[in-house]
Amino acid sequence: MLIMNTDISPIVIVVGTNRPNSMSRKIAEYYQDILTQHHAPSIILDLINLPHDFTVSALYENSGKNKDFNSLKSLLEETDKFVFIVPEYNGSYPGVLKAFIDGLPYPNSFSNKKAALVGLSSNMQGAAIALSHLNDVFSYLGMNTLALRVKLGQIRSHYSDKIISNALYKELLEIQAGQIIHF
Repeated sequence: MLIMNTDISPIVIVVGTNRPNSMSRKIAEYYQDILTQHHAPSIILDLINLPHDFTVSALYENSGKNKDFNSLKSLLEETDKFVFIVPEYNGSYPGVLKAFIDGLPYPNSFSNKKAALVGLSSNMQGAAIALSHLNDVFSYLGMNTLALRVKLGQIRSHYSDKIISNALYKELLEIQAGQIIHF
């Protein structure tokens, strides 16, 4: 779903996994609804749309040669604000997200841009370590991240039918959305 206002560049919400029917996608849509309520344009960039062979067809000597990868990459060039919805995979963030980041032009893809980080996990920690790892990468790349990192632990117990039942989670997402809009 693309919501655009030509005066303001959209906030790009990145679904940090390529898993089909992911909880990350559901939370990205929930976040987009919050931004819409604040009249902030946004677009979802879902890593499920990456070409299956992008690590060999779009990186290194093949940089710029894969039109499907290039179309996703172009979304990043249209904005200076991001929301990363990041599931915890094996104590960190998904390798597909790292591979996507590594395939972007260095050092300018994220330099002096702004991001909000949201972590999801089935455990109680809400991907805290994953967000820390990702924040380290973004710091290296010159990205400015919000101090408020929303950690949604045991998310499957708190989300159903487009509704988050945990009042604190809802409040933190609302606060963070306001912060990224005004960041």
